[in-house]
Amino acid sequence: MQELKASVVAISALSEFIFKVELKPEQPAEFFAGQYLQVVLGEKDKRAFSIASRPSQNNLLELHIGATAADTYAIQALDHLREHHKNHTQATLEVGLGVSQLREKSDRPIIMLAGGTGFSYVKSMADHLAETGCKRPVLFYWGVKEESALYAKTEMEAWAASNSHFNFIPVVELADDSWSGHSGYVHNAVLKDIMSLGAYDIYMAGRFDMIGPVRDDFINQGAIREHMYADAFAFIK
Repeated sequence: MQELKASVVAISALSEFIFKVELKPEQPAEFFAGQYLQVVLGEKDKRAFSIASRPSQNNLLELHIGATAADTYAIQALDHLREHHKNHTQATLEVGLGVSQLREKSDRPIIMLAGGTGFSYVKSMADHLAETGCKRPVLFYWGVKEESALYAKTEMEAWAASNSHFNFIPVVELADDSWSGHSGYVHNAVLKDIMSLGAYDIYMAGRFDMIGPVRDDFINQGAIREHMYADAFAFIK
């Protein structure tokens, strides 16, 4: 883990409730694709967010913070960062946390599953795989409540088009009649598409109450627990 100071370069809206925060650290940040950082609000108050940047972007870190009125955890962190941006002061970060980073030495095909702003965890790995010329098949499933929440759909479609081994599968839970893709819960799209999950490395990010049932359903369809990665596993049974 690396502690460093960072300037808040910009905060911009990606959708109605999701904000992109760009942070410029005073020294290059050290992290692996798929790790997270903590924004330090106080000695005993640290808020964790996935790093959306790939590791080579260590001079400009990107966060995607979903901040609805009911989510005080995220709202307070966002307000803290806005205050630093307004006052041109530096925030304190702890970078390079988590144990669910991309396993680059594996040669297994990859499933990446993200619910909502869990997208940022997967984005870091997806962009890193593209940059390093990955030849492993990668299936990237991104689930959202409504189609309007697919704030990076065009970007990820371009990512998929960059490599014949990459596939991007957006899933809309509450789809209307104009939606032609997968609908319902994102992990059910995986279960529908892939009959046996035993061959895959599986990376997952989303609400804690989602990750536990997804893990169990995937194991029931052949996934191997030792090849499933989610930092939420440390906090759920």
